[in-house]
Amino acid sequence: MKRSAWAVWLVLGLLGSVPSVLKAQDAGRISLGRNYPNPFNPETFIPFQLKAELFLGGQRPVVSLKIYNVLAQLVAVPIVQGSGEKLDNASLTWNGSGDYTAYWDGKVQGTGKEAASGVYVYQLIVQWTQNGKPQSKSSSNKMTVMK
Repeated sequence: MKRSAWAVWLVLGLLGSVPSVLKAQDAGRISLGRNYPNPFNPETFIPFQLKAELFLGGQRPVVSLKIYNVLAQLVAVPIVQGSGEKLDNASLTWNGSGDYTAYWDGKVQGTGKEAASGVYVYQLIVQWTQNGKPQSKSSSNKMTVMK
């Protein structure tokens, strides 16, 4: 009982402390979209956008996108659609538009088994340097998987 209460608190903390709608000053740099198709397909796509200013001076922002279950356990790390690069501290290059899409095959990482029906949280973390100072922003959303 204690473990499940802790896990619910942690997941709600992820969603509550990092709002889906970013502060006005940061909204122009990073945005995390809703996954699709939702919720009946095991495979899903997660759109996110990085503005050009994060790539100034040849910078390559470091991006992580991870999917967690309600017990705050890591379930999967999606890949960047088109490149196949895992979004685990991936150093992305500018693609001309700033629009990226992550792909998750609906399987639990390392097991090859399909994820169970339920609620999952996905979290995007972007790190870059601005005026010689390290910067970091994150955003989270929830998704529902049904079979």
